[in-house]
Amino acid sequence: MSNLIWVALGGALGAVGRYLVGKFFATDAVMGFPFATLIVNIVGCFALAFLYAHLLTATGQQQQHWLFLGVGLIGAFTTFSTFSLEFVLLAQQGEFIKAASYASLSFIGCLLATVSGLWLKANI
Repeated sequence: MSNLIWVALGGALGAVGRYLVGKFFATDAVMGFPFATLIVNIVGCFALAFLYAHLLTATGQQQQHWLFLGVGLIGAFTTFSTFSLEFVLLAQQGEFIKAASYASLSFIGCLLATVSGLWLKANI
């Protein structure tokens, strides 16, 4: 149960952080470019990779740190960071076909799911 609490606490902070970045860059939406999402994704990718690398050598309560910061805070801030880390780890392990498949299927699958969701809403 304590693991769920760590994830929930981190997730709450990450979601609030994502909201605040969106509010701060709300004027950029007028320019027609999603700067807030781009910034969140880049910052989240850096933060998750740094945390992952740091926790590889950490001892003690690293699981709770990972759950709070990695899964909760950064996970709620941006899920693109998790995708990016998983892709890079597959590539580093020499799993290039898996990495390319993951990236391709994620990109195409997510776009198709988005189009399908919008189509379904418009046709129900």
